[in-house]
Amino acid sequence: MRIHQTVARNRAELGHLDATLTGFRPDLLLVFGAPEYFGPPLLATLARAYPDLPALGCTTAGEITGDGVEQGACVVTALAFEHTPFKLIEADIPHMAHSRAAGLQLGQTLADPDLVTVLLFGPGVDVNGSALVDGLASAVPPGVPIVGGLAGDNGAFVKTCTLGPSGLSERRAVAMGLYGDAIDVGHGSFGGWEPFGPARKVTRADGNVLYELDGKPALEVYKRYLGEHANGLPATGLLFPFSMECEHGQDSGLIRTILGIDEAAGSLILAGVIVPNGFLRLMHASADKLVDGAEAAARTALAGGNGEFVLLISCVGRKLVMGGRVDEEIEAVAEVFGRSSILAGFYSYGEIGPFTAGRGCKLHNQTMSVTRLAERPRSK
Repeated sequence: MRIHQTVARNRAELGHLDATLTGFRPDLLLVFGAPEYFGPPLLATLARAYPDLPALGCTTAGEITGDGVEQGACVVTALAFEHTPFKLIEADIPHMAHSRAAGLQLGQTLADPDLVTVLLFGPGVDVNGSALVDGLASAVPPGVPIVGGLAGDNGAFVKTCTLGPSGLSERRAVAMGLYGDAIDVGHGSFGGWEPFGPARKVTRADGNVLYELDGKPALEVYKRYLGEHANGLPATGLLFPFSMECEHGQDSGLIRTILGIDEAAGSLILAGVIVPNGFLRLMHASADKLVDGAEAAARTALAGGNGEFVLLISCVGRKLVMGGRVDEEIEAVAEVFGRSSILAGFYSYGEIGPFTAGRGCKLHNQTMSVTRLAERPRSK
């Protein structure tokens, strides 16, 4: 695998992408950038720099490279595979209720006995992320890891965008399937958040919309916990996600972030499906625990292999909690993989991946998700 990465910190720098390549013809581009880059000029620039080259990516709530966290940048990573076939596809999500169907469509198109892994990027608003992942997972061979994340818009929760074969869209999920035995994949996800306060029973919910906790309007209960932080909803909800517990009190291992609120209905819109008849507990975190979690995810991903390219998807809520220390979680991952690995990724509204190798893929919130890719050398 050959990799070349360019970081544009303004539109003028983005226009010079073609000047950064010398004797290198990539197979595809991964593009993660601030919302202001995602418009017709971006498509024109990519077409001029890399004619007829497919691209995949999305808007972000912060951009990630091996040097740390960017804000207001566009990171373009060009990849060339030696022996690995791939397929880029997309599916429309006209409304949140169509999320699972879109995932199913993607999975059916990618499904093949030689499929090794799937990279998936979806809209960050008006989407049921867990339904999107579940639909895709139901159609591909068991055990195929699905990794990626939901797009961001710097915490505004108004307009996100994906980039795929048909260009830019606010209502489309995009995916890439990697095939064959030449590609080696490792993955790790870890949080670092801790629950606090009593568990509240889910007494009314529909998919990823939470209407009632303990028989009371969910938004009312949530605002009471947040106190003065409630004035900044939905953005301040990133600081206080929910831990999901099953009906009998067992921790499901999943965290759910608030993506929106409905004052009229008194409801909370979460990033993924809520366990019916289960329980929710508020969570909080410290910067130190989040950095430790990022390092743990990296070590799990690295186990048994190496990482030529490392994809990092971290939750925007972690970024808000860490503030000026946010670079530390990227530094922790970079130290685990070493200088020979190229890192790229973004701060998201939902992270996608398995808990550990061999386990089902889920939509996570408030985690650091680390995926390594490397091509095995061919024997002569």
